[in-house]
Amino acid sequence: MDTPPANGAPNKLLDQVIRTPGRQPSPQPTHLNVPGSTTRILPQEGSGYVAPKFEGKEQQMEAVMDAVEEKGFIPQDFVESETRWFYNELGIDDMYFSTETVEVIVNHIHSLYAAKVAAYARDDKRLEIRLDKEAVDHAVYIDTSKPGVSVVNGPRYEQRIDEKYLNGSKGSLGYRVESFRSASPLPGSQEQQLRCYFVYQCEFATPDPSDAETDLEKIGEKRFLQKATKNTKGIYQQAIANAVGRTGPVIEYFEIEGSREKRLVLAYKQGSALGLFSALSDLYHYYGLTSSRKYVEQFSNGYTVMSLYLRPAPQLAASSRYPPIEASIHQIIKEISLLYCIPQNRFQAHFATGKLSLQETIYAHCVWVFVSHFLNRLGSEYTTLASLLDTNNSVHAELLSKLKRRLRAETFTADYILEIINQYPNLVHSLYLAFANTHYVQTRGEHDDFIPTLSFLRLKIDKVLGDDELSDLITKKVANEHHEMVMTAFRIFNGSVLKTNFYTPTKVALSFRLNPTFLPPQEYPQPLYGMFLVISSEFRGFHLRFRDIARGGIRIVKSRSPEAYAINARSLFDENYNLANTQQRKNKDIPEGGSKGVILLDVHHQDKARVAFEKYIDSILDLLLPPTSPGIKDPIVDLHGKEEILFMGPDENTADLVDWATEHARTRGAPWWKSFFTGKSPKLGGIPHDRYGMTTLSVREYVLGIYRKLNLDPSKVRKLQTGGPDGDLGSNEILLGNEMYTAIVDGSGVLVDPKGINREELVRLAKKRAMIAQFDISKLSSEGYRVLVDENNVKLPSGEIVYNGTTFRNLFHLRGGSHYDMFVPCGGRPESIDLSSVSKLIVDGKSVIPYIVEGANLFITQDAKLRLEKAGCILYKDASANKGGVTSSSLEVLASLSFDDAGFIEHMCVREDGTAPDFYNNYVKQVQEIIKNNAALEFEAIWREHQATGELRSTLSDTLSVAITKLDEELQGTELWENLELRKSVLGDALPKLLLDKLGLETIMERVPDNYLRAIFGSYLASRFVYSYGISASQFAFFAFMNKRMARLTTQGS
Repeated sequence: MDTPPANGAPNKLLDQVIRTPGRQPSPQPTHLNVPGSTTRILPQEGSGYVAPKFEGKEQQMEAVMDAVEEKGFIPQDFVESETRWFYNELGIDDMYFSTETVEVIVNHIHSLYAAKVAAYARDDKRLEIRLDKEAVDHAVYIDTSKPGVSVVNGPRYEQRIDEKYLNGSKGSLGYRVESFRSASPLPGSQEQQLRCYFVYQCEFATPDPSDAETDLEKIGEKRFLQKATKNTKGIYQQAIANAVGRTGPVIEYFEIEGSREKRLVLAYKQGSALGLFSALSDLYHYYGLTSSRKYVEQFSNGYTVMSLYLRPAPQLAASSRYPPIEASIHQIIKEISLLYCIPQNRFQAHFATGKLSLQETIYAHCVWVFVSHFLNRLGSEYTTLASLLDTNNSVHAELLSKLKRRLRAETFTADYILEIINQYPNLVHSLYLAFANTHYVQTRGEHDDFIPTLSFLRLKIDKVLGDDELSDLITKKVANEHHEMVMTAFRIFNGSVLKTNFYTPTKVALSFRLNPTFLPPQEYPQPLYGMFLVISSEFRGFHLRFRDIARGGIRIVKSRSPEAYAINARSLFDENYNLANTQQRKNKDIPEGGSKGVILLDVHHQDKARVAFEKYIDSILDLLLPPTSPGIKDPIVDLHGKEEILFMGPDENTADLVDWATEHARTRGAPWWKSFFTGKSPKLGGIPHDRYGMTTLSVREYVLGIYRKLNLDPSKVRKLQTGGPDGDLGSNEILLGNEMYTAIVDGSGVLVDPKGINREELVRLAKKRAMIAQFDISKLSSEGYRVLVDENNVKLPSGEIVYNGTTFRNLFHLRGGSHYDMFVPCGGRPESIDLSSVSKLIVDGKSVIPYIVEGANLFITQDAKLRLEKAGCILYKDASANKGGVTSSSLEVLASLSFDDAGFIEHMCVREDGTAPDFYNNYVKQVQEIIKNNAALEFEAIWREHQATGELRSTLSDTLSVAITKLDEELQGTELWENLELRKSVLGDALPKLLLDKLGLETIMERVPDNYLRAIFGSYLASRFVYSYGISASQFAFFAFMNKRMARLTTQGS
């Protein structure tokens, strides 16, 4: 195992970036001083805080001396000297003395004196003073401190202040901190000084201002406004104004006139960097600096400002290991941005003790997250079983997925992986060097006018090992096979990172674009095209896509308990992969392949959904956009080497955040900001699925298809629906349908009427988007009833007693004896019907529900679907029925790409007064027609194929998706695309007529990215061929299909 280097902390060398004076950053997520630009110099006097003079200080001191003398603990000769030392030598300002009582001050003086006495009894004669007092509205901590050294043992007062006071500070409920270091060393020690911390509950003049309010006099805390000098108020005013306009922190520093001391000012949104106060101490200690004063101020608009006065630690100043403060201040500024992403990483102790640098510990933290998701721990037995089963068989695939989840659960827990990595700091150092050697950019090569950064100089000083050498080193150093697997995963991580924002000077979370080829194909048979991993203190997240051009929603996963979090963390990647794969199958009619993003909130940050989403989006943008502001966004190493565009949309817990993402992409200069997110508000050109019933139109086409094929009268069809009139899918299904509803289940309970639920009342609720709890039960027949989730012991008209309303609601769709003709799940939990419960819907080998159209995603498991179909149910699965929304989103993206900014605003953005442009209204109608047409084509293809082969529809749906997507990919790689006339002909058919009429094909081809047009070309030809000729059509059939198209071309040409 590793041992620490003999000389303790590694060599510390810093960069000092010299930039063009006066260069200003463009709008970016983080604002910081660009070194080399004009630095403000503050006068030595009046630059910080001036405590209001405590007029009664002398009288109080006399009273304190009398009380100390009366107690008799301190010899009479020392009473005055000890009291005056406390009052005058410790750097404590008058605010403390005006706040505390005589009794408290006496206790503190006694504690300090007792520590001095105790020191004489120690062999090392070391003086240790530690005292604290915590009241409801304030706290005091005094500790012995060696300048420039982090103490990892002991009371850890700064961590305590973070956890107890600063982390929870929010708006008007906050705490401010003042910290001072004694000017002179403690008696008998040249190295030890006293560090005092004073915590005060905030009192705001304006406790509830608007989020955008930046006037310091309105948002400032009363004590701060009283004590801060005009100069400090000006600095804070500017810092807060900058912070409100950014996603990340504002970092600035100032020279102090006539001194080497530097003042560092940091402003950021409350709650966005928990533990930062204590982590900053570890950072500047690492560079041989100490602080004379520190202040943490809260502002009622939700922002925090920290101010640190840094100077070289006296005993370390002469050491050659540390660079001069004039250089190190720039590296500290740079690394605060890294620290802000993960203030308290899992390897912080190695940083605090100097075994590893901040960059190395945060790198290790990121790899720890990676390893916990991807360590191949299934073993050869799983591989053997997987080879025996048919992965194309949906039931087999689902079984393997569940087995994989169970096998992964316990073998390598996150804590076990952490324990292993912690044992090998030297290996982490070597592995980090290999990572840095690839991804660190020395901006202008050897001629760069930087003082080289720590990272760059380490590459010059320490030998960077190749992959084979690292493999040998790991084998030699590790204790056993498990340890080797974990440390080898670092090499896999290094080899998979194609680009990262790790070395970008400003960032809010760490993002990595990974090459997904490291995934074992036996576990993940469908290869991914792209993978992003994003890590912050509040969350971890992935974005996965199966094609270059792909689209899918971003969801935020919350956990109700630590146990739920552990389960969610284990299944995070697999859930993301499966969701993206489902999306891939669903997107068969559109140019985009399937993608999905999942953000898992940390167990301690369940209230940080918006913060997490903003950091996730911003850090992914770091890897998609070229750098435009030197010193703010420097170039990154791009091993992928191709421009990437991601298309995203809303999902669980993100619907109200997409407008922000659209505006943010625009602010950051993304040329594709209009198409970045779908589901945005109409004022930004969005087409709301719920308002126009886009998803329901597709589901409805399958319902109507069944009625048409079987000559059923919809008004006589008895219908069950989960997902009530309050939801998007449920409300629109009610409004568009005309069946006889006999039961509806929603979040509030169950509504049943065997004679038909009153349609007028249902329509009223659907238009109002209200739950069935608001249904007028006087409109039910004598056989009808309603049971709400919070009701117990309800007697039904049949005489049956419902003991628990929630259980009744959750299991209602599985009740036997109830007779429905059509079941349309429009909402409900995934896997509500699985292999263990489906038998309740099958009586005497026959399905009790004849027809099911699965509107809600993943409501029925694949094996349960097949059982129902074998029992005679006509069933269309979600990947076929629920594709209206993705079609609408795709056509929204197409319009965004086709218009220039001015045209997009004119024709696609609903105006401030709520009126929509004529083009927008007509385009929405055309999108609705395209959705219905695509759904009808697939319905007919599956019905026809089932009639011809007897194959189950749920299997045919998957086979159809695979056939279209496979042919699509093949077509995009053929020479057919090079035939310009064919290309124009196909695009002319594929693109919406309204868009062609408005802009013309040539303009669209000029504006829309080539790879997106190629995807439209491939998906249109593939889907039309498979829908027309069938799933198993031969190459000859495709030849005939293409001959017809070419003949049309010839006819048009002549």
